[in-house]
Amino acid sequence: MSGAEPDGADLLGLARRVVGEVQPGEQVEAFVTRGSVTSVKVHGGAVESLTQATSAGIGVRVVRDKRQGFAWAASHDESISAEVLAEARDNAAYSEPDEWVGLAEPDGVAPVPLDLWRDGLASLSTDRKIELALELEAAVLGGDPRIVGVRTAAWGDGIGEAAVVTSTGIESWGRATSCHLSVSALAESDDETKAGYGVSVGRAPEDVDLAEAAADAVDRSTRLLGAVQPASGMVTLVLEPQMTATLLSIVGGMLGGEAVLKGRSPFADRVGEQIASPLVFLVDDPTDPLSLGADDHDGEGLATRRNPLISAGVLDGFLHNTYTGRRSGTASTASAVRGYRSTPGAGAQALALAPGAGTLDELVQSVDNGVLVQSMSGVHSGVNPTSGDFSVGVEGLLIRNGRLAEPIREATLASTIQRLLLDVRAIGSEREWTPGGTAASPMVIDAVTLSGA
Repeated sequence: MSGAEPDGADLLGLARRVVGEVQPGEQVEAFVTRGSVTSVKVHGGAVESLTQATSAGIGVRVVRDKRQGFAWAASHDESISAEVLAEARDNAAYSEPDEWVGLAEPDGVAPVPLDLWRDGLASLSTDRKIELALELEAAVLGGDPRIVGVRTAAWGDGIGEAAVVTSTGIESWGRATSCHLSVSALAESDDETKAGYGVSVGRAPEDVDLAEAAADAVDRSTRLLGAVQPASGMVTLVLEPQMTATLLSIVGGMLGGEAVLKGRSPFADRVGEQIASPLVFLVDDPTDPLSLGADDHDGEGLATRRNPLISAGVLDGFLHNTYTGRRSGTASTASAVRGYRSTPGAGAQALALAPGAGTLDELVQSVDNGVLVQSMSGVHSGVNPTSGDFSVGVEGLLIRNGRLAEPIREATLASTIQRLLLDVRAIGSEREWTPGGTAASPMVIDAVTLSGA
């Protein structure tokens, strides 16, 4: 990003010039982005892969006579941008009319000032990124005698800018940085090998905690050694924050306007109803700078805002872009998500669960017969987003009389998302942020079917 103007004037200028070619009777939107990513993976004290990529692109939407056309190009060249506009016009002429189609219009919501850019990441050398990944691998290998290897240790980062200009009067620009260290450790005992994952995220290199990521990976791999298949029965679940985040991501997908309109959500037509325990307060808040999903504007240029989704267990509403909001008879919640290669979708950007009381250890002590869930497998295939049916493989530790017992493997949890939310008994006070931008805390869920031996 070294050649970028600090206020995004060049991106905004290009977008304005494209939109300035608007013709009578049509709407035009230009979405212009650029960015760079780095991915370093190391193994055995050497670099396994190093990927560095930059991107620059523009997406143009044209709306005329209730018909929408879209086109894009991976270039900021003026002549190519003109071609993209012409192609979008042609595509609009051939599209089907849709009474709800139209660009976003200013809604009077002022953006929350956010500082999501860190010069320290933009200037960090590639050599230092490699060193951090190597240091992470070495820290894991020295963390416990039972650690026999590291599947992969990695550094990753992203730097990006985006500008949106529309003929309806919207202009926005923003930029952000993010980075993370992640590692998968391998522990061995009696010819048994188990893997454990650790990660730390931030906006700047100094935000990333190498020691924390290493310690988590070591602990998660070694404590699963000697795992057995448990007996089947009803158990109480204790979800670690990362597992709570996995559950929240599923719920967030069900609360998107597109899913609701397409009949792919079990919560459609349930606004104002109790869909979760009174302990559950869930919001999507892109204005929270602690989230890596934070942004002051959405993909249509509207100022982001804090959107309550579930309050004391009651469904407050859904996440909408302009199209889904109009079609639903409401309005956009500034939840448009997109890249320059696509038209805006509607979805969560920065889910956050309100923390409760008690540490993870204290929550475990409150459970007589349960499972501390460390990992879930088969989430994408094991969850039906339309019905809410939930069946996933899990690994973790049994809980007996408030104490962690033997590790388990080859177990399956079965329920529904609706039932899991209603049976939340406690939410912990410790909050963790995921690379995807979700804030989650430990969670206790009663009466879940565990299938094992």
